[in-house]
Formats: sequence, structure tokens, C-alpha cells
Amino acid sequence: MKTTEIMLFNTEFSFETNSLNPANKTKDTQGKIISERPEILFISTFPPRQCGIATYSQDLINALEKQFSGAFKYSICALASDTELHDYNYKQKPVYILNTDEKNAFAKVAFSINKNKKISSVIIQHEFGLFAKNERGFSLFFNSLKKPVVFVFHTVLPHPSVALKEQVQEMAVVASTIVVMTKNACQILTKDYNIPDEKITVIPHGTHLATPLDKKDLKNKYRLAGKKILSTFGLLSANKGIEITLEALPAIIRKQPNVLFLILGKTHPSVVKQEGEKYRNRLTEMVIALHLERHVRFINEYLPLPILLEYLQLTDIYLFTSNDPNQAVSGTFSYAMSAGCPIISTPIPHAKELVDKNTGLLFDFNNAHQLADAALRLLNNEPLRKSISLNALHKMAPTAWENAAIAHANLFLGMHPGTMKLSYEMPPVNLNHIKNMTTDFGMIQFAKIATPDINTGYTLDDNARALIAICRLYENTRNTDHLMLINTYFQFIKYCLQRNGKFLNYVDVYKNFTKQNDAENLEDSNGRAIWAIGYLISLKEILPVAIIKEAEWLMEEAIQHIDKMHSTRTMAFIIKGLHYQNDARHLHLIKTLADRMVQMYRHESGEHWHWFESYLTYGNSVLPEAMLCAYISSHDKVYRNIAKTSFDFLLSKIFLDDKITVITNQGWMYKNKISEKQTGGEQPIDVAYTIMTLEKFYTVFGEIAYKQKAIAAFNWFLGANHLNQIVYNPRTGGCFDGVEAYNVNLNQGAESTLSYLMARLAIERIRNRNRDISIPVKLCQKTYEPSMVFLAGKNKP
Repeated sequence: MKTTEIMLFNTEFSFETNSLNPANKTKDTQGKIISERPEILFISTFPPRQCGIATYSQDLINALEKQFSGAFKYSICALASDTELHDYNYKQKPVYILNTDEKNAFAKVAFSINKNKKISSVIIQHEFGLFAKNERGFSLFFNSLKKPVVFVFHTVLPHPSVALKEQVQEMAVVASTIVVMTKNACQILTKDYNIPDEKITVIPHGTHLATPLDKKDLKNKYRLAGKKILSTFGLLSANKGIEITLEALPAIIRKQPNVLFLILGKTHPSVVKQEGEKYRNRLTEMVIALHLERHVRFINEYLPLPILLEYLQLTDIYLFTSNDPNQAVSGTFSYAMSAGCPIISTPIPHAKELVDKNTGLLFDFNNAHQLADAALRLLNNEPLRKSISLNALHKMAPTAWENAAIAHANLFLGMHPGTMKLSYEMPPVNLNHIKNMTTDFGMIQFAKIATPDINTGYTLDDNARALIAICRLYENTRNTDHLMLINTYFQFIKYCLQRNGKFLNYVDVYKNFTKQNDAENLEDSNGRAIWAIGYLISLKEILPVAIIKEAEWLMEEAIQHIDKMHSTRTMAFIIKGLHYQNDARHLHLIKTLADRMVQMYRHESGEHWHWFESYLTYGNSVLPEAMLCAYISSHDKVYRNIAKTSFDFLLSKIFLDDKITVITNQGWMYKNKISEKQTGGEQPIDVAYTIMTLEKFYTVFGEIAYKQKAIAAFNWFLGANHLNQIVYNPRTGGCFDGVEAYNVNLNQGAESTLSYLMARLAIERIRNRNRDISIPVKLCQKTYEPSMVFLAGKNKP
């Protein structure tokens, strides 16, 4: 606890509080304090005040804290009127509370901000109504600030009066930048207000990632089973236009008698102070007059976010009926669409920008007939609703609060050029999606968004990766709950082994091997299986003895034919597996495969090309990592030198300006050919392989550059990519399937999710190392140690 001075204008007092972020230091990659963190002051309404801007500011600050806890410090100047000054018990205590009704308050708070050396920038959440009673004081306020100022415009009115135009232009002169939330708002500022385009930044209204929940289960939970749910939410006021829905309901109910309309939210506190519950009472009277009592339900609460998201996910159609044609943006609209609600909306600028034939339906203001027709069209067509829902999720993905935080952080960096770099916060391990994707047979191959698609079946590839990932996690945690997952993935690998000692890769939902196994070369899949088995065996000191003995038997069966495998990556996977098994009897196999890779390297490498093949394609980092493993096992310096030269060559091709851009499936890189850099097609697995290899090289060589590149590469998952969007979904624990040219692939399949987890565990190991020195690894003799009892399964040899 520490004492924080709070300026309440026009009174002053102080109290003890936990600040938003008490430390004000930023650290480098080694954890050393290098400078004071820039403090960003948000001037805004703030919870517990119930209004959209207050919620917006809190959500943005929370997202910034989660994404970049070490980069900036955030403080609040809370806006309140005369009647609100003592209404709120702030949990996140403001540094200042500004009375917008008090004549001299703006001058006093501006003086205090200028005097406060810790504050580096000021972000003003602007809505005209917030400052309407003291426009002159507000003007003097922002003109007297001696800090960089950002205005976030929540309303941009077209066709302004002369006075309004001059007011906005005055703010633009002071502003370092003006943030708006739609392209339409940007166009209005440039055309109607003559604001230079370079002065404007578009950052969409943030939305919350939601864990997909079953609609039927949610309806049962809220006693809505059998109902077709229409809903709307938000703080009630006359501009919500809810009466239009009530007028449309009789026509809807005649053809869809199971419809129930949920009106979620209490009346806006400001409205209550001015006119009480006049609007809600009018709606209630309409419900009675139209005999809609069985078809309308008022949820008169300010709903907590988790409950709100559940209501949105059980909604069949979301209705946005604002009657304000100039409403620039709506948080409720954004939240509904990002939750996958099929949406019917009036054509406010925000809706016209986001809603098309693939993402929802529009109807004219105050037109109940059009609303009824649109609702019936969707209620009568479930496939259309599902298609719109899926398209809406893809459309809104870039607006997640995590992405809004990245955009704002980059904006702040631009205001402090050269003084610091972003430090992404490493999320905690979340196995929810991995567990959801795992049956008692194995890990399902693909997912639709975050919902496992059991019809895609299983693959040896994914279950081998899953075994490696969970084994690495178990090394860190020794959580015995993970043993069941380890056994599931291991038994799947065992299931894929054939009598000839080779593995098949593709298994359908009925546990049958598919014809795809006959059509593809499965060498790489066999190599991955051997890698996974070897890694499992490497944990013989901490895993149950029964599964280790099974794994050693399986390894002996699997390596019978490895001398016939010549695929570069297959050999690399096998070398890794045998290296981790650490059995002296197999050292000759490691050397045999490594020597083949040496010959390939010598054949292809030249003055400007230090690689094993005449091209760089997928999974490139596996090759130098395998050579390094061969060196650790054999101490042959030829392997060591080729490992380092080839890996440094690869890094020179995929790192630029401290960001990773892996070789994509949109364009491979060829020797003696100038290749244009392709955008898109970046796969999580390639980033993960690079990070795992960087961990290995950092362990052996102790070069700090490898550690720095690993951290930079991991940031790719957190937003440091060409889209500046997250690839890892912290809500589900899943990882999106790739970064394309203009969008992130939102499906969260097994390969991508496991790739993220392996990268996450590798980066944790790197960060936990205390010294930048090499750690020698020696070959051990094969031993068996007694361990805990383990249920090995039905197919024990």
C-alpha cells in the first residue's frame, strides 16, 4: 500500500490505495531496469460510473496491462459532474477527479498535470455531452496542456455548424493525433472538418474474445429452452429505438410463435436522474397494449461481462435499433457482432461499414415492417444464420481488445520515438483448448474457430506433437493430471504402428486408417513419431516406468527402417528422437543420418548459400537443430560448425528489424534466385520450430542474440507480426491457424495450438536461465529406474 495524492476539483484529499501499476520502471530482456516507464493519463468517465465510455476506458487499460505490463504506466483522471462527485467508490483509484461543472476545475487540473513530471502523455476520451456545460473551460484546458495529447472521438457529427467545425479544428491543432473508431468517421473529419488525414488514426472499438459455448446448454441454463431468442442490450434511453422492435413483434410472432425478445440492461443513470424510468415504463405499456407479455422479457440489470457474453451467445438474432443516424460507433453493436450474433441493424455509419449480405441485415430507421421481414428471413433459415455468425466472427476478429491494445501501444511508441521498445507480457499456460480437442483416443486434427471438428479425424503428426508438448509441460510442472494426456497421445502413436515397423498417419473418427495414407509420403510423419517417442524416453527419471518400457519397445520397432529414409526433415526428426532417447547403442544411427545431412549441405552450400537444400521451405529450423543434437550426442565438431553456420544463415533470412517473418507457403526461397518477399501464409509451426531451435542454440552457445531473437519470435504470437494482431487466443488457449496477407485464420487446429504451447514452454526455459553460458550435455548409458505405477493401456507388448 502507498499513499497517492488525489486531486478532486475543487477539493483535495489523499488516501491509501493500490495503484493501477505501482512500479514505474521498464526492464530490458534481462530484467534490468533501464528507464522510467512513460505514464499515460486517461481523461475519461470511469467505472463504477455506468456509461459506455467508462467501460471502454477500463477495458482498454486492462488490455494494455495484460499485453504490455512492463511498457507503460496508466493513470486516470475521472470525469464527474456536480451531482456525481461523491457517487462512486472507485476500485482503480483515479489520480484526479475532474468536476466538469465547476468553473475553475479545468484550469486547476491542467496545472497539476503539467506539474506532474511522471505524466508523459494525455489521452482524452471525447464525447461532446461530457463537456457541454463548460465548453470554454474545456477549451482552455486542452490548450494549456504541455504534454502530448491524443483525442479519442466517440462521436463525429457530419455537416457541422461553423462553431462545431472550429471547435473540432481547435482540438486537432493541439492533438498529436485524433483516434476514431471507423473509416467513416475518418472520412467525415477529413472532408467536413478539413482535418489532415495524417493527423487521424483509426482504431476500431475493442471487443471481448469469448469462449464458444453451446447455444442449447446456455438456453437451458437461463430457462429459455425451445425459444427463438431476439435480444438487444445496453443502458436504456430513448435513442435505443426499442419500441420499433415491439411494433415489429406481432408480425414476427404470427409466423414464429416461440420468439422471445430479451431487453438486457438498466436505464442509463443520467436518464434516470433527468426523467426517471419514463422510457422503460413506456416500453412496458407498449408490451401490454400489444399483448406481448409472453414474448418480451426485461432484464433490468447492468450485467457483468461473463453473463452478458453468455446471453449474446444464446441469442439467435441481435437487434440494433438506434434511431440516431449520426451515431458514429456503438460498443453494444461491436460486442454482439464479435460474439457471433446474426445481426439486424439500422444503418448507422458503424453498421454500414461492417454489415453486408454476408455479415447481417440492415433496415431503415423506424421501419418496423422491414425489421419484421428481416427477422423472419433469418429465423426461417438456420443455415443462413450460421453462415452470418461465422462471417461476423471473422470480420470482428481484428477488433479484439488485445489487438486494440497493440494499436494503442504502437501509437504511444510513436509519441515517444526511440525511448523504448514494447515488452509483451507472456500469457499463463492454458490447456483448455488442448483438452477440448482431445478425446479418449487422441487429439482431433482441426477445429472450426474454437469448436473441435471431430469429422476431420486424427493424425499421427498432431498426436506426436501433443506428446512432446505435454511431456515438456510435465517437466516443468510435475502435474500428475498431465499423465493422462501423455498416455492418450502415446497410445495413439502406438495404435498407428504397423507390423512392418512403419507408422500410418491418418485415422478417421471411427478409428479406421484412411486412404490418404496410401496417397502421401509418410516419412516425415514417421520421423515425428520417433522424435516424440525419444522425447518421452528422455523423461525416464520422472515418468512411470511402465510407459517408458513401452516407449523403448516402440522405438526399437520404429527404427528398423530408418536407414532407408532420405528425406531431409525425416532424418532431422529421427536424429532429434534418438538424441533425446540418449541410448549409446544408437549413436551410429545418429552419425549415419547426420553424415548424410553433411553431404547434402556440402553439395548445396556456397559463398552466399549455407543450407542443406537448394531452397528454404517449411520447418527449416529443424535441420540445424538436428545437426546440433548430433554434435551434442557425438561431439563431432563438423556437425557443430554446420549447425551454427546454417542456422545463422537461416536467421539472416527470416529476421528483420527484430521481427520474425518465416518462409511462407505463399513463396519459398531458392538458391541463385532473387525471390520477392511474400506476405501471408505464415504458419505457427514454423515460428515454434524456430523458437525451439533458438532455445537449443542458446543453451549450447550461450549467445545473448539467440535469446533476444527467441523472445522477438515469440512476440509474433502476441501481435508482433505484419498485421499487428494476436495469433494466440488467451481466452480459449488455442492458437489461430496462420497469418495471411490481410487477416488471421481464426480456426484453432491441433498443429497451431500445440506449436504455440511448445514455443511458450521453450521461451519460459530461456527466460528462466540465469546465465548466458553454454550448458554441456553428455551422452548417458541406457538405464532403467523404478518409478510409479502407470496404466499403460490394452495394447501393451
